[in-house]
Amino acid sequence: MKKIIFAIGLLATSIAVQAQQEISYEVSFPNAIHHEAQISMVIPNVPAGPLKVRMSRSSPGRYATHEFGKNVYNLKAFDANGKSLALNQPAGDIYEIPTHGTSVKITYTLFGNWIDGTYVGFDETHAHMNIPATFAFPIGMDNRPRIVKFNYAEKQNWKVATQLKPMGKDKYYAPNLQYFMDSPTEIADYKTASWEVKNLNGKTQTIHLISHSNDEQKTIDDYAIMLKKMVAEHVAVWGEFPDYDYGNYYFLQDVYPDNAGDGMEHRNSTSIVQRTPKIAGYESGLLGTFSHEYFHSWNVERLRPKGLEPFNFEHANITDGLWVAEGFTQYYGNLLLARAGFRTVDNAAQTFNGLVNAVLNSPGAKNFTPIQASRYAVFADAGVAIDQTNKNNIFTSYYTYGAAVALALDLRLRSDFKLTLDDYMRALWKTYGKTEIAYSMSDLEKTLGQLTKNPAFAADFFKNYVYGTAKNDYAKLLLNAGFVLRKSNPEKAYTGFGRIDFENGKATLGSTTQGTPAYDAGLDIGDNLLTVDGIEIKDQAALTKITDAHKPGDIITIKYTYRGEEKTTKLTFSENPALELISIEKTDGVLTPAMQTFRDNWLNSQVK
Repeated sequence: MKKIIFAIGLLATSIAVQAQQEISYEVSFPNAIHHEAQISMVIPNVPAGPLKVRMSRSSPGRYATHEFGKNVYNLKAFDANGKSLALNQPAGDIYEIPTHGTSVKITYTLFGNWIDGTYVGFDETHAHMNIPATFAFPIGMDNRPRIVKFNYAEKQNWKVATQLKPMGKDKYYAPNLQYFMDSPTEIADYKTASWEVKNLNGKTQTIHLISHSNDEQKTIDDYAIMLKKMVAEHVAVWGEFPDYDYGNYYFLQDVYPDNAGDGMEHRNSTSIVQRTPKIAGYESGLLGTFSHEYFHSWNVERLRPKGLEPFNFEHANITDGLWVAEGFTQYYGNLLLARAGFRTVDNAAQTFNGLVNAVLNSPGAKNFTPIQASRYAVFADAGVAIDQTNKNNIFTSYYTYGAAVALALDLRLRSDFKLTLDDYMRALWKTYGKTEIAYSMSDLEKTLGQLTKNPAFAADFFKNYVYGTAKNDYAKLLLNAGFVLRKSNPEKAYTGFGRIDFENGKATLGSTTQGTPAYDAGLDIGDNLLTVDGIEIKDQAALTKITDAHKPGDIITIKYTYRGEEKTTKLTFSENPALELISIEKTDGVLTPAMQTFRDNWLNSQVK
């Protein structure tokens, strides 16, 4: 009995100590019509010495820096008695309180009018919050629990949706800063539909569709049925659900034409922002974001590359592994919609064609590796710069690049080893995902060698296609499934001009791409075309007519101006490099039984 009493006493003491450490926030929306929120933060048991609080400069799911501090103003500090404390601002997003007591209260105004997965938006209809863009935090107290209370009684029919643990009376809990920052929150008069799923361990969990949209409840219910079918295909890849914290997973969907649009994965939820008038009438087109982001609840949220674990909120997070984390997710996001019956064989072929064209015809993929593409994310992932970059010549998106690697690996595993990429993902999940041990590139290679029982194949694949810039034989691999990869415009002349801005009688070039006739002719962004092959260029139709009149190898003269100076150059047409991927039966070829079986095993449902 004494032991029990002692244990109860220890538990009570532990709870009391934890409560003394909790950093608590309150959020109110008195001026939401003008996109403002009022936020307060109380920090107990502040250690001696200067206290620093800051806004984040990065956000889970984003890899470039974002200056969230720019929308914070009227920041003030107070002691436990409400007396103002002096504060300094050593950086744009950092505030320092030199002298204070054991408890400090911070208050500030936050402006937000950008509805996507990264920023915040407040108006009369809702409060849409990405946590790093919303809440300041004290430096050096990351392990302390967080409590946040939302005050919105004056907002008709608003209610909270978040993966944070509910505590009642509009209070929500996070065990530490990492979890708090990874918990997007939507407060609105939304509609919801939910369904239960059972994991392999027998645990029942609930998946929720939360939709802030101009739709009837029946539309939400019907859409949840579509998502349920999609989710089943995801689980078939991995073999089991993740163990969602508190037994819930949330699709936080916001639909309105003026939204910025986005999809942003989180540990037990995803923020999905879409730009259609409503869900009804757009159901199939909106599924792509759901499929991509839901795959992340395994891949990235638990199966994580080194560099993202733990996530650093003070600067950009760089990693070698986005070609897997984002690229493989991109591949599966589309593939699983085909398996679920929401995409046709032709739809799937069109997607794969885009991947192959990107890696075979872009200089970024020709000259740089998937790892280098991953590391460039700190500049490319919604990063903002006012100066021009050479991105179109040095960068192929790690989404596309990685998806193309996934496509090739899937097809090679199927043709050479009677395995699939699903088998590889399950092997990675068992070792690094379920255990939540961040992986390195050597870990990925090792697992591939173990799965295939052929370490030499794994070493060769990584050497050539991950660490190197070699490309797989996509034509040969895709033919196994009865798809033909061929030139879409054989023997057709090609200039490589890309986008041309026709305005006020001027034809102004955009940035040209390395390896194209336009690039080789010395033409680049800002050049104004005067004549091409002796003909004045006023619109795209005139340029197309000239191109169609020539064949690859023909040489023409181009007159143009740059910074007011007239110049002349020679351009040699090449063959249009664009590829097309079509089913063999549409080429008058024969879809053999072996090809049909290969295709069915790849693209058809895997739900047992």
